[in-house]
Amino acid sequence: MPLIIPKELPAYDALYDENVFVMHRERAQSQNIRPLRILILNLMPTKIVTETQLARLLANSPLQVQITLLQTATHDTSHTSPEHMKAFYKTFDEVKHERFDGMIITGAPIEDLDYPDVDYWDELCEIMDYTKENVYSTIHLCWGALAGLYYHFGIPKVHLPQKMFGVFEHRVTRPSNPLVRGFDEVFYAPHSRWAGLDRAAIDACPELRVLAESDIAGPMLLSTDSGRQIFVIGHPEYDKYTLDAEYKRDVAAGKPIHIPCNYYPQDDPSRDPLFRWRAHGYLLYTNWLNYYVYQDTPYDLSQLEALKK
Repeated sequence: MPLIIPKELPAYDALYDENVFVMHRERAQSQNIRPLRILILNLMPTKIVTETQLARLLANSPLQVQITLLQTATHDTSHTSPEHMKAFYKTFDEVKHERFDGMIITGAPIEDLDYPDVDYWDELCEIMDYTKENVYSTIHLCWGALAGLYYHFGIPKVHLPQKMFGVFEHRVTRPSNPLVRGFDEVFYAPHSRWAGLDRAAIDACPELRVLAESDIAGPMLLSTDSGRQIFVIGHPEYDKYTLDAEYKRDVAAGKPIHIPCNYYPQDDPSRDPLFRWRAHGYLLYTNWLNYYVYQDTPYDLSQLEALKK
């Protein structure tokens, strides 16, 4: 939580310049408290695994967070029981008249498909359009980030000759941005994808800011200036053994897959993998909840302003 001190105190400007979160007394007194409403569109086939991973990160905060799980109506899941989906998930028609403080749109293992060939693409576009007026800040993850960047800004995806698979070193490129507040200058994050981004198109887009990137994996964290649209090209939500399960699944199925980079000690799949991205995964979501959901969202969501065109 923020440090509350008088704005006139010299320490206020000094700490602000150091990217320490400080709040003046008048702003603190104007705040009301209520649970944050977070909508999660779970596009992953392994619904329960993804639910758990995201809930774990969202729970690491003193803020109250209320989660609503969303599924697509135009695509039936085959990896999760109908009973689970009926008990815990809603469709877009059930929530489209509501407003949310934040939203997460997950990835999906469909990078090989052109966007119009995805059977729920039209529905996803409708949902992404809905976020601009009814959600304060939206995080797009992995394929969800690729899809969001294409839909909102026309950034094309690029098919990779080899899967980007493993744990890669990234550097923070905009340390003053609140989303990376507290990050080490260099940090690790997992990737598991067959597609990347057209970097020239990103650089040519004035609305986007690259907050962190990797020499190998490319841009990993992007945002608009307002922080209302955030794109994570990777999986900081993955737990320790997710890449291990994906690797062994593909090996068992006879699919072409290389050992995930920088994951197993000495690249030996028989050894216990290194969990070196956990702290920054927690920090990313804590920063998002605090700086882009809790601090800026109006207490009364009916007063939420639409994104400016």
